[in-house]
Amino acid sequence: MYLQEFLIIAAIHFLAVASPGPDFAVILKQSVRYGRRSALFTSLGIGTGILLHVTYSLIGVGILIASSEQLFTVLKFIAAGYFCYLAWFGLRAKAPDTEEYIDLTVKADDHPSDKKSFITGFLVNGLNVKATLFFVSLFSMVIAASTPLAIKVGYGLYMAIATAAWFSSLSYLLSVTKFRKVLVKKGYYLERFMGVILLALAIQLVLSSLPD
Repeated sequence: MYLQEFLIIAAIHFLAVASPGPDFAVILKQSVRYGRRSALFTSLGIGTGILLHVTYSLIGVGILIASSEQLFTVLKFIAAGYFCYLAWFGLRAKAPDTEEYIDLTVKADDHPSDKKSFITGFLVNGLNVKATLFFVSLFSMVIAASTPLAIKVGYGLYMAIATAAWFSSLSYLLSVTKFRKVLVKKGYYLERFMGVILLALAIQLVLSSLPD
């Protein structure tokens, strides 16, 4: 049971983290403008920011289930609407104009400290309230109410570590001009695919909220 939950969460999380967004954008900037070291510390900050969303999700879901089933249903509909909103833009994603990234190849004179790079990643991810809603929706749909808290915390730690590892890998790739150009040019395919997944999640959320 827990293995199935984990595999579903891991798959959805990977699709979400791999799709270009604010986190990808800041890693791209840090990698190209400030170098690999800065991007790596930014990646660690992004991974740590995930823990905030996981905490909000676990506490929020627990409170909603314990206090009001109707309120929890409302949250599902709100989340479904948000997923549809994201899916709409994802499905309409177009190939970017790579010319806009040329200026990023110019190195800045004053590189940020490791601490500042970490804080940058943490704030970009941790203060994204839309990401919190995504995690609340994901946890409420996939994780059973009977799943022990220790297992849920384990899921959260996995996603934080996996996120940091993913963006750390990107930090290496994006600092290589060849890989950077490929990712920038083909990233819209990931956005479209993510749009399909988010639309499916929205439909499933709505169906799970309807009375039997």
